[in-house]
Amino acid sequence: RFFLAYKDNKIVGRIAAIINRFETEKQNKLKMRFGWFDVIDDISVTLALLDKVFEIGRSHGLEYVEGPVGFSNLDKAGLLTWGFNERSAMLTLYNHEYYKTHLEKLGFETASEWVENYISIPEKLPQKVIDISKIVQKRYDLNIIRFQNSEDMKPYLEPMFSLLEGTYSSLESYVPFSRKEIEYYKKKYLKILKPEFVSCTTDKEGNLCSFAITCPSYAEALQKAKGKLFPFGWYHLLTAIKKAKTAESILIGIHPKYQKKGVTALVFCEIFNTLKKYNMRYLETNPQLVENLSVQLLWTDFNPVVHKRRKTFRKIIKQD
Repeated sequence: RFFLAYKDNKIVGRIAAIINRFETEKQNKLKMRFGWFDVIDDISVTLALLDKVFEIGRSHGLEYVEGPVGFSNLDKAGLLTWGFNERSAMLTLYNHEYYKTHLEKLGFETASEWVENYISIPEKLPQKVIDISKIVQKRYDLNIIRFQNSEDMKPYLEPMFSLLEGTYSSLESYVPFSRKEIEYYKKKYLKILKPEFVSCTTDKEGNLCSFAITCPSYAEALQKAKGKLFPFGWYHLLTAIKKAKTAESILIGIHPKYQKKGVTALVFCEIFNTLKKYNMRYLETNPQLVENLSVQLLWTDFNPVVHKRRKTFRKIIKQD
């Protein structure tokens, strides 16, 4: 359900109250979600919006509220808590510092925390990464799949979702995708992904072993366009495709069978070659859970700098 807050006949806040049925009924996580949260610096407005979320959660017998999150794991999540002077990545939320202050004053505590890394692309890859990638490719008889157009990617989209589950299902916050969600995201990302920035590896039977999705950063272009495609927003976006110096890492998936076996070196070689081809100088990682050390360690050889942090916040609403 969606709510707007008004003050003096002006909209001063919004919020979405969300229940993920798979999460509450099959995983038995009695969580009430909230997202799409925007508010002026007035804690009474924040409380009024959240009271609606509390009310819905209690009416459904849920035990706690957590947010900001989306409907699924592929939606934007987490309030920015550090790095307010940095430009927000295309696939993340931006907010002012007072959002965190409001929630803490209202009794919310940290639920999950993510870090985002900024990486300067080296002139050449560390030799050990190149050597490992060659050894791994030969040892496991892996094939590298590159794409020229969206049609080429279609057969690999479904296996990517299966691989995502294998890669991230061990995390406490993971919720499996429904068939409807998978179909929705397949259509959505097929339209916006640049095929040259997507690569996969398969085994000799053609089974997907890993994939990596990056894209040119459109963050600066979206700022210039002020969020509008017309009349001139399209020009800024087209320019970004050709001239962007920063790329964003969107998703990396590695089959559990190949985790901790050096396949990441192969993935990084493909990412590096693509970024060099398009004269990219920097890479920004997507938010990574602080407890997900296996993903954070992937970037060690590239001297990552943590430049932003974000959190979701939770509060108990169960009444004794």
